[in-house]
Amino acid sequence: MIHQNIFKKSLFFLICLSALGAFISDTAIAQTSDTATGGVQRLEIPSTFNPVGSGARALGMGSAFIAVADDATAASWNPGGLIQLGRPEVSVVGAFFHRTEENEFGTNTEASGEQRVDAENINYFSASYPFALFNRNMILSLNYQHLFDFTREWNFPIIERSTRTSAIWDFRYKQSGSLSALGLAYCIQMTPRVSFGFTLNFWEDWLKDNSWEQNRYRKITTIDHLENVMSTDEYSIWSKYSFSGFNANLGVLWNINEKLTLGAVFKTPFTADLKHEFASEYSLIDPGLSYDSSVSSTEDQKLDMPMSYGIGVAYRFSDRLTVSADICRTEWQDFLIEDSEGNKTCPISDRPVEESDVHATHQVRIGAEYLFFDPARSKYVIPLRCGVFYDPAPAEGSPDNFYGFSLGSGIAVGKFVLDIAYQYRFGKDVGTYILQNREFSQDVREHALYSSVIIHF
Repeated sequence: MIHQNIFKKSLFFLICLSALGAFISDTAIAQTSDTATGGVQRLEIPSTFNPVGSGARALGMGSAFIAVADDATAASWNPGGLIQLGRPEVSVVGAFFHRTEENEFGTNTEASGEQRVDAENINYFSASYPFALFNRNMILSLNYQHLFDFTREWNFPIIERSTRTSAIWDFRYKQSGSLSALGLAYCIQMTPRVSFGFTLNFWEDWLKDNSWEQNRYRKITTIDHLENVMSTDEYSIWSKYSFSGFNANLGVLWNINEKLTLGAVFKTPFTADLKHEFASEYSLIDPGLSYDSSVSSTEDQKLDMPMSYGIGVAYRFSDRLTVSADICRTEWQDFLIEDSEGNKTCPISDRPVEESDVHATHQVRIGAEYLFFDPARSKYVIPLRCGVFYDPAPAEGSPDNFYGFSLGSGIAVGKFVLDIAYQYRFGKDVGTYILQNREFSQDVREHALYSSVIIHF
């Protein structure tokens, strides 16, 4: 009889472990290609995937800024536009966002519901100095830009039932961190109408920790109705990715005539060094049987960041009104992660490269700016800005469609410029590739508020 009970408890223990492995294999919240060693996990960037620039003025114009690029944030949009800065200046940009993800689980409706996060950061700061050398106008600029944000937090239950057992899965998932770059920009006026510039971006821990963390926790409470036995097992995974790399932004600005401007930018691909630290803990509590285990590891990996390039046009109808439009492409099929053994995986789909089906994305942005001022004697300028955009995110099969609009204003008085902008970005029925076996999808709503201060000298 004793041997029979031990056998039943051991069998129940194995069932729990099997259920754990089955569920982890189909969920991005606890997904790993090798749970024992840490492996390669899906990279989740809840904010926009696409490498864009910064600044409240640009944001207010729907981020259609490649052919405008006439303030210090040009180093992030199109460094070829920096030549338009006639005086030394410093600038700083603060940002706040609030994101709501309405998650829908087709197979487990009890897990559906809203998940919300918010955060604030210093999005950008710069110092720029124009000068002349060899009869050429030039400018140097030192810049910091907050580029990718990883903030996400999910908490939800999942209930599993069979003829013999009932199980309640309590999931908690938290991701935090960001990637930023320190840039050194230079621009030269090649001809009276054409300028060329570049920004050297150093993705290092010089000013801020360039990393992100994932914390996944799962607790299962299981009741065996046949044996009238209850057990509890807990599983937690902690991962940290430290990021280091270098790339460049190359830009050209062509003032075709007094009204029409054309801009182009190319952001080079690069391979970043990725240090992956991993730790997991598992414990089972069952009457007459208990089990504990822990694993930790550190692995050096490589992350191939894709190239991005875009073209923009701006038309000045008058001294007051400017309309601009950009189109950009990012080669997300080249976004790859390589582990220490040389295995290459798509970090978006978490599939081997040869099995992945991720494509390039195309952004489209349109914006306008209207200036209110008295040309005769006004000491201030008040702008009104607006814009719309299409901002797809890479996904398995086809990109997820995100859209949005923005509004902005501010005031310029003497040497001081204050800009503020609001952006609303949304996607419907996106993220279906994340949990395919759970018939998962989500509606995303994101509010962002930017504020910029520029001081001229």
